[in-house]
Amino acid sequence: MIESSGKPKVVFVGDRQVVPVCVISAIEARVLMLEGCEAYLAHVIDAEKVNPTLEEIPVVRDFPKVLPNDLPGLPPHREVDFTIEILPGVAPISITPYRMASVELQDLKKQLEELLKKGFVRPSTSPWGAPVLLVKKKDYSRVVRRLSPVE
Repeated sequence: MIESSGKPKVVFVGDRQVVPVCVISAIEARVLMLEGCEAYLAHVIDAEKVNPTLEEIPVVRDFPKVLPNDLPGLPPHREVDFTIEILPGVAPISITPYRMASVELQDLKKQLEELLKKGFVRPSTSPWGAPVLLVKKKDYSRVVRRLSPVE
């Protein structure tokens, strides 16, 4: 049965057959439509479904002693979790990453893991990356070059 506000109900009657669902990508669907195939789009929602209560959220249920009993609800979804303030009038920098040998990449990964463990850096949610350069010291070890501020 299909029901829409202000329109008559449509009821399909017939033999129920279990047919495997074939899912295709949007690109495949576009190609088929360009070849002349008919396409139909249906947006199906569960009108009876309600927002979950706090007890139904796994994190709240698993850690009852951490969270207070009188939570007003979940915080609103935010598009940006964290931002970096830049100087006024400065456009974001887009530079291709420096090429590194696999040994340098492994060394960089090890140094970043150490910095993460110590809490000196944290994972970024920024769409912009920061180019890093490993500089050889006198003892032939490598160190991540400190980036200078944008001027």
